[in-house]
Amino acid sequence: MLFRNQSNSSKLELRILLPAFITIVCVLAFIYIANLIILNKTGNFDDWILLSLRDPQNKFQPIGPKWLKETMINITSLGSAAIITLFTIVIVGYLLFQKNYWFIFVILLATIGGAILVFVLKDFFGRERPDLVPHLVYAASYSFPSGHSTMSAVVYLTQASLISKIQKKGSIKTYILIVALILTFLIGISRVYLGVHYPTDVLAGWALGLAWASICLIINNYFEKSRTKNLKF
Repeated sequence: MLFRNQSNSSKLELRILLPAFITIVCVLAFIYIANLIILNKTGNFDDWILLSLRDPQNKFQPIGPKWLKETMINITSLGSAAIITLFTIVIVGYLLFQKNYWFIFVILLATIGGAILVFVLKDFFGRERPDLVPHLVYAASYSFPSGHSTMSAVVYLTQASLISKIQKKGSIKTYILIVALILTFLIGISRVYLGVHYPTDVLAGWALGLAWASICLIINNYFEKSRTKNLKF
């Protein structure tokens, strides 16, 4: 019994220390990128990436086949407020049937908290969107950090991490997490491809989103012992 308690304690420590480490790394990465932007030292990198994704003879035309543009427009919508909200409602509905009220709390904390972070930071930095290339989709508000990149990381990674805990098969857990990572990556890439964000906006958005998602997982894992005893929030 003592050995089992020590083993469970070690697992809990790992589930807290790993996301804590990820949080620290991501926060430092965000601060580093933000500092470069404040010092106006990202121009060469940002401009080079944006221009490399457009036809040199026609900046309205992105590189690649014609279907790629439409695909990227479809992908970028997966990070929009409407789709994020709809997806969250679907997952919350599923968890209501499961009577897993704690997961619902964590998901709402992650989603609402992430949205507030994006709103506050965008207003604080006040970075204008790229004007080097034409925007291929409509985009309002400030540019830094990328809201689509941040919220896709927050919502899809948090929800995938929590839903995977319900699954018994390791292969299904892995599949869910990989899909969430791929979605987050593609949504961020689409924002740069469509010319509505600088690459550093997206990198900072990924870092911020992953940091906040990790913090929410730390909260979940810390109270996991109580939750497994059917303590409903």
